[in-house]
Amino acid sequence: MENTTSNNASISKSNSSIVIIKYNAGNIQSVLYALERIGGAATVTDDHEAIMAADKVIFPGVGEASSAMNSLKENNLDAVIKNLKQPVLGICVGMQLLCAFSEENDTPCLGILEQPVKLFKPNMDEQGIKVPQIGWNTIYNLQSPLMAGLEEDSYCYFVHSYYVPLSPYTIATTNYVQPYSAAFHKDNFYGLQFHAEKSAKVGEQILRNFIKIDK
Repeated sequence: MENTTSNNASISKSNSSIVIIKYNAGNIQSVLYALERIGGAATVTDDHEAIMAADKVIFPGVGEASSAMNSLKENNLDAVIKNLKQPVLGICVGMQLLCAFSEENDTPCLGILEQPVKLFKPNMDEQGIKVPQIGWNTIYNLQSPLMAGLEEDSYCYFVHSYYVPLSPYTIATTNYVQPYSAAFHKDNFYGLQFHAEKSAKVGEQILRNFIKIDK
């Protein structure tokens, strides 16, 4: 089990316990460093009781959907995540796994958000559009306390080939090939397609906002 601590007082809810879910597809170290930068502290664990007892849960992810889902299932973490009642933040593949189904290797996912995850399919006449999307892009139509304090068209860092379509749960939009969900919110579950931990001051503000969200 890995831990990180900080005495930085920039986060008002300093007594909140934060858990990062440990599995074979998590971009864990970068998330830990990002939390340290804003004065956060987190525990990395795959222990079911520790995850369920935390005030906040971060569910990062990199890599491929089916192998990530298999890693969750090996430790029954899929069932744990679906039953969490506290605020949960899925990042990149973590966000995609919160959805119903991914076109990446025809993967059934957690089904918390009844949305598919689709492969970018640029038209032949769209010059300069490459898959995966890699780099900085703007987010707009910002909603929800998760986006508090951010300006419209703020820049965030994206690395992905698959996307979640727009829905009533979309709380931030970006445009690459077509508009899609840069972020969503359903019940206690939040998802970010971009890497907050790599999105400089914008990402740090989002992480601060998440830590301050009440149950």
